[in-house]
Amino acid sequence: MNLEPLGCGLGLLWYCMLKHSFCHLPGIGPKKEHRLWERGILTWEDFLESGNEPFVAGKVQEQQKRIRDSLQQLGQQNAEYFAALLPKPEMWRLFGAFQGQTAYLDIETTGMGPGLDHITCIGLFDGREVQTFVHGRNLEAFADRILDYKLLVTFNGSCFDLPFIERELQIRLPAAHIDLRFLLKGLGYAGGLKSVEQVFGLDRGLLKNADGYLAVLLWDRYRSTGNERYLETLLAYNAEDVINLEFLMSRAYNLKRSVCPFDSEPCSDALHAFPNPYTAHAEILGQFSFFC
Repeated sequence: MNLEPLGCGLGLLWYCMLKHSFCHLPGIGPKKEHRLWERGILTWEDFLESGNEPFVAGKVQEQQKRIRDSLQQLGQQNAEYFAALLPKPEMWRLFGAFQGQTAYLDIETTGMGPGLDHITCIGLFDGREVQTFVHGRNLEAFADRILDYKLLVTFNGSCFDLPFIERELQIRLPAAHIDLRFLLKGLGYAGGLKSVEQVFGLDRGLLKNADGYLAVLLWDRYRSTGNERYLETLLAYNAEDVINLEFLMSRAYNLKRSVCPFDSEPCSDALHAFPNPYTAHAEILGQFSFFC
């Protein structure tokens, strides 16, 4: 089994939150999981060594087999295995083990309504580079590129971005997905992406007042004029979305992890400015004075 370091800052994979998790096992919900932790059963290895737990009596061998399966699947870096078993509110636990194989994702569309709307661009960030896929240029290349990643992170993507992509591009996206809108709301940070960013001190500079409607207008102007500066400003806006998702995901993971009754390795959530590869042109934004 491959146990090389993955994600979790400088920590090793076996210290990540996923290996403290038992809620993906049949019959073990939050209360039973906490009872295991209270009894000193903190990891999968602890469970295998404990021999017998009263509240899983009669199912110990079955649960031990599932734990061994989990160890094997984690060693094979099979995020979809755990995505199929974890309760949706607990998908955040995947991040520690798969941080280095995560794609932060966001789309922009024409905003023309059902049946007429289509994707204008898809932004993808993996912590190392921003990749952009644009309608009429390279949008179809996204289908192959996304297969390089194990875990997707979006903001409201379960309701909008992911079904939109699958419908338009006729592809199946990786099943392992964390929707930050709901994770952050559970932590007390409700509202849209821009308002949550402000709470955490993220600054978009010239794009601080931009929103999805401006993205629609920028695409429309680009298509009608051919002026690349409209497109580049749109791509700069989209890139800000995906770049900021990395910080928000790391912070949310650490906040969730910190209330667990044991020590586990945090992911780095230092606030740093990853360079936006695109330029938001001030003279272009100035044409939309109601956003200034």
